[in-house]
Parts: sequence; structure tokens; C-alpha cells
Amino acid sequence: MESIGRMILIIGVSLVLIGIVLIFGEKIGLGRLPGDIYVQRGNFTFFFPIVSSLLISILLTIILRILRR
Repeated sequence: MESIGRMILIIGVSLVLIGIVLIFGEKIGLGRLPGDIYVQRGNFTFFFPIVSSLLISILLTIILRILRR
């Protein structure tokens, strides 16, 4: 039961951190970086934040590698 408790705690902390990144990420330009794809034509809008996704992935990889040591 102890391992399940730790897993739930880690998931909870991760969700809180992701929420903070989403809230403050918009203020620093995350989602509107050069390279993010945004197409708007008539009543159709397509948005794919590829550069923002890559940046988040790199940061999370670095953080998780530091925590695993």
C-alpha cells in the first residue's frame, strides 16, 4: 500500500506543477512562440503548438533526470 500512496502523491504533485506551468506559461508567451502553427480561415481555426510542446518536453526531461538521481 505504501508504493500506491507514493504513486498517487507523485501524480498529484505532477498535476499541480503542470497546472502552474499552464497558468504562468501563457504569461511568458508559451503557446505563441515562433514555430507554433496557427491557421485561421473563415470559420476554421487550426492551432498546433509544436515549438511550445518541444520546449515543455525538453524541460520535463531535464527535471525528471535530475529527480531520478
